[in-house]
Amino acid sequence: MHPQPVDPVAPEEAVGPSAVPARADAAEASAGTGAAETPEADLAAPEPASWTGLPDAVRERIAELAATAVAKLPPTDVPRQLRPVAKFAPAKRAKLGGAALLAALGDSAQFRTAVIEWLREHRTDALDPNAADSVVGAAAAVLLGESGAAGRVRLVAKNAEETALRAERDAALARNQKLEAELTELREELEQARGAVEAARGEREAEVEKLLRRLREQGVQLRQARDGAEEARAQLARAGTVKAEEIDALTTQLDRERRRVAAERTRAERAVADAEIARQSAREAREADEVRLALLVDTIDGAVTGLRRELMLSDRGARPADMVRGATSGLGPGGRVQDVGALDRYLALPNVHLIVDGYNVTKTGYPELALADQRDRLIHQLSALAARTSAEVTVVFDGAGVLSVPAAVPRGVRVLFSDRGVLADDVIRSIVAAEPKGRPMVVATSDREVADSVRATGAHSAPSAVLVSRLGRV
Repeated sequence: MHPQPVDPVAPEEAVGPSAVPARADAAEASAGTGAAETPEADLAAPEPASWTGLPDAVRERIAELAATAVAKLPPTDVPRQLRPVAKFAPAKRAKLGGAALLAALGDSAQFRTAVIEWLREHRTDALDPNAADSVVGAAAAVLLGESGAAGRVRLVAKNAEETALRAERDAALARNQKLEAELTELREELEQARGAVEAARGEREAEVEKLLRRLREQGVQLRQARDGAEEARAQLARAGTVKAEEIDALTTQLDRERRRVAAERTRAERAVADAEIARQSAREAREADEVRLALLVDTIDGAVTGLRRELMLSDRGARPADMVRGATSGLGPGGRVQDVGALDRYLALPNVHLIVDGYNVTKTGYPELALADQRDRLIHQLSALAARTSAEVTVVFDGAGVLSVPAAVPRGVRVLFSDRGVLADDVIRSIVAAEPKGRPMVVATSDREVADSVRATGAHSAPSAVLVSRLGRV
């Protein structure tokens, strides 16, 4: 003999004797207040929960209970479409057949009654609507068809949403605190570097002033020597008794003094040039520090932009790689990494830019596919990598022979096609040259000429095989 099906319209009958007092109380209340007040009581009564739109936690709990019971029920109590599910392994039954089990529970009163009766007999804890765990209580209320099940389900959904929002808020606060600490540290380093530059500049200026003072003194001595020579010549001319050898000796001495003064002047000019080089080096060091600071600020801006994107506020503007000449996105105008571990360390750098030689990588990883399929596979893998690393990703394909370009690409990947007559290698070099000095860049290519040229401009090169191995782990 099989259990009688439960009437979904009268959930209190499926609950059993515990529901009888509630019905009797309702009847007494109705009798005490009069028949005219019954419609208002019916309107105020809570509705049972719908089987559609349940929170994931409640759906998983109900699917787990139904999966446990369906394998133990007689075949006549199991709907035909669920009999293959009953044969699944216990570990896979709820995961693979959860949707079918929930649909059958909502559609078949007989199957729902059989599951409830089995749970009453073997899992009494599963049918307690007042359980301390809100998910367990909501699942029990939905199965039993209690009138307050909808409220319990809404409470579970609200708790899950609040938990997710708190986790997102805590993660964003932690990221901002970390970035603020890094910014403070970099500012301190910048101040120290500026102090060192100012000290070096002061020493150089003092040395230059000292050399200029010596040069002025030598000039005075030179003028005095000239005046003495002129006076000696005048005296010789007047006296007429000085020998020619003495005149030559004085002339030689004068020339020697001139050469000495010229040598002093040369050393002074060299010191001035050295001081200018020191000033230039100080300016370059200050500019490098400012670039690093700008990159860190851009990283903070990237975190803020990501938060703005999550809140659906706005999107960021164009990047330098969007404005490179000789390439379009197809929709309008547009030293050396040796292993996967090293590539991961570079991709973890703030504001890193990964530039990919498209066909060079696809023909290394999956040359057997058609070119269009190679492009699609690489773009989707790069999108997953960008989501995991927060790196800016640009992939460049040769535009020659491309009949159609994708109308849309996944989020996080910039796709460029070289214009007619322009090589993708030249576009990659232009992208690297367009970036500010000091920004971390990784170019994925096995083309030796491209790798050598981008490394000469400050970017890091990674063989295509290393990137293919990293994409295989995404």
